[in-house]
Parts: sequence; structure tokens; C-alpha cells
Amino acid sequence: MSSQTLLAAIAAVLLLTAGGVAAYDLGYLSEGEYERTTVTVVDDPSCETLATVDVRVSDTFEKRYTGLSDTASLGSNEGMLFVHDSEGQRAYVMRDMAFPIDIVFADANGTITAIHHATLEPNASEGQLTRYEGTGKYVLEVPYQYTSDHGIEVGDEIRIESEE
Repeated sequence: MSSQTLLAAIAAVLLLTAGGVAAYDLGYLSEGEYERTTVTVVDDPSCETLATVDVRVSDTFEKRYTGLSDTASLGSNEGMLFVHDSEGQRAYVMRDMAFPIDIVFADANGTITAIHHATLEPNASEGQLTRYEGTGKYVLEVPYQYTSDHGIEVGDEIRIESEE
């Protein structure tokens, strides 16, 4: 193989790899690239099941940054579970969202610490977006008013199928 052919082959591989990395870094991930699990929300103190949600797991920086912004809609019992390495103070925004959602923060034990009903902000720039804040290791995003419709409140608990 000539050195020009070898260089062309290497350049093509680098270009394809860079394109794939750029698409990944920019959040262009298909739904199929997310792990899935089930989150059950349980009433405290009765331990009654309030809701069961099928979720995509968002456990990397890129997936957490993109979130649901490239999703057209959620089904009635669908959502996204954001998993952070540790519990901490968090802030989520409605960047490029097509629909309103509820944002549920839960600590490392799964106890819900904050619930926000987040509406669309179609004309807000990045710096003007409302910051929905809470403490948690986990953040569960579900359809708008889902928490109200299912009687989910601060102090209730989320249980993650793979961690039970």
C-alpha cells in the first residue's frame, strides 16, 4: 500500500471517528442508545405504589446535558432518569424542550426532595431559562402534572429496578 493510500485511509477513519464523537458530544443519541429500567414511586409511610415509570437512563454528562430535548413527547408512564455519581445540589433547565414536564429530585436513598412543574419557555435564551433546583443523586423527569395526578409528594420514595 502506498503512503498516500495509507494516509487517505487514516484520514477517512479519523474523519468518521470525529464525526461520530461530535454527534455523541452534541447529544444526537437515538432512544435506542439509552439503557432502560423501571422506576416505582412509593408512598411514605404506607409503602403503597403510586406509579410505575418506564425510563431511559441518562448517566453520562452528554446524556444528562441533552436530556429530553431531542424527544418529541412522552407516553403516559414514560420518563427519563438522570443518575449522578453522588448526591448534590442540582439545577435543571428546559433547554430546547417540545413539551412541559415534572422534574423530581431524589436523594441517594431515593427519597424525593423536590418536585417542579416545568413549563415551556419558547423565547428564553440559555441564560434566561428557569433553573429548577433540588438536592439529589437522581432526577426523574415525567409528563407534566404526572406527580399531581398520581399523588406523588416530597418525602415519597423512588425505587429503581436495577438497584432494588
